[in-house]
Amino acid sequence: MTEIALLPQLKEDYKTIFEIDAHLDRLVQRIELLSYINPLNAEKEKHRFFTSKYTVEPHFKYPKLKFDPYRLHRLFFSHRIDRIEDEVIRNLYKDIIYFYSNMVQCIETIGEGKDFYYNSLRVYGTPTDRDVQNARFILHFEEDPPSKAMEKNKSAEHARSYFTEFSKAYNFPLNIRLTPHISADAMVSNTTRSLLLKRNTRFSDNQLLTLAHHEIGVHLVTTFNGLQQPLRIFSNGLPNNVETQEGLAVFSEYMGGALTVKRLKELAYRVLATHTLSKGYTFSDTFDLIHNQYKLNRDDAFNITLRAHRGGGFTKDRLYLSGLRKIYKRYLKGKALEPLLLGKVSMEYESEILHLQSLGLSQHSAHESHSFLEKRIDNPTLDFILNNLK
Repeated sequence: MTEIALLPQLKEDYKTIFEIDAHLDRLVQRIELLSYINPLNAEKEKHRFFTSKYTVEPHFKYPKLKFDPYRLHRLFFSHRIDRIEDEVIRNLYKDIIYFYSNMVQCIETIGEGKDFYYNSLRVYGTPTDRDVQNARFILHFEEDPPSKAMEKNKSAEHARSYFTEFSKAYNFPLNIRLTPHISADAMVSNTTRSLLLKRNTRFSDNQLLTLAHHEIGVHLVTTFNGLQQPLRIFSNGLPNNVETQEGLAVFSEYMGGALTVKRLKELAYRVLATHTLSKGYTFSDTFDLIHNQYKLNRDDAFNITLRAHRGGGFTKDRLYLSGLRKIYKRYLKGKALEPLLLGKVSMEYESEILHLQSLGLSQHSAHESHSFLEKRIDNPTLDFILNNLK
C-alpha cells in the first residue's frame, strides 16, 4: 500500500492531530518573520551612513503588518491540545504553539528597539562564550588567494539563469523573484516557495555555487520535503529549527566544494556582530568593530551590521556557525543527515520525529541534497578549522 493510500486512514486514526495541525498551518502562513524584518530603505540609509563618515545612526523603515497580533495570539492558544491523547505529540504541539507565539511577538515589535531585541532572544538566543571563541579562532586564518571565481561580475539576471539551470537536478519547481528589499543577496521564502534575489547585486561564480547549494540544495529541499509530509508542522517549522537548517545549508556549501575561509569568516563576523547587541552597542559601534578593528571592507561590514541591528537587534545570525559545527560533528560520527531533511526540523526534536515516523505521521524525504552525495571536499584548511571548533 502506498503512502498516499495510507493517508485517509491516518487522518481518521489521528483526526484531532490533523485538525489542530491544519488550523495551525492557516495561522502560520501569515507570520514569515523574514518578510517583515528586512528594511525597505536599506540602500538610502547606507548612503546616508557612509556620507556621515559612519556617525549618523540609520533609521530603518519596515513593512506594515498584515495581521492582528493580538487576535493571532488568541487563536494560537485556542487550540485544545489536551485532546491529543499521545503525550509525545501533545507536548510537541504545545512547544510549537509557544514557539510561534514568540514569533508573533518578534514581528509585532520590529523597529521598537529593546522590545524587539528581547523577543529575538527568546526565539534565537544570544552567542555563547564558545560561539565567540570559535568566531575569533576563525578570524586568525588567511583567506584563499584571489581568483576569478571570487570576482563579482555576474548580474542578478545571470544568477536567475544559473539557479534555474542548477535546479533542474531537483524534481521541484523553482520560482525566482528579484527584489530590492532583502538584506542578503539571496534567500528562500518558505511561504511562497520562492528564491528571492537582491536586485542590482553582482555575484561571483563561487557565490553562485555557494547560494545554489545553500538555498536550493537545503532550504528549498526541506521546503518541498516538508510539503509532502502528512503533517504541516514539517513545512512550517519545528521549534528552534533555524540552527539545524542553517547548519545543514552551510554544510551543503562545504560538501559541494563551495565553502571558503572567506565565507567562514563572514559567519564569524556575524557572530561577533550579534554579540555586540548584548553589550549595548549602537549600529555605529558594531560597524566600527567590524570595519575599523577587524578591517573588513565597508560594504560587507555594513551588511553584517545591518543584519544584526535590523528590527532593533536580531540575533538569528549567531546560529549559522554553531549549526555548522553541530552538523559537521554529526557527520564525523557517521550519523545520518536524512532525518534532518524531512522538512524544517530541528535536531532537538529527533526523538519526536522518530515517534511520528513509527506511527506513519512522517515519511522519508522525497528530495536529497545533492552535495551530500557529491562530497567535493578538498580544502585541508577548512577541515582543520572545522575539526577544531569547540
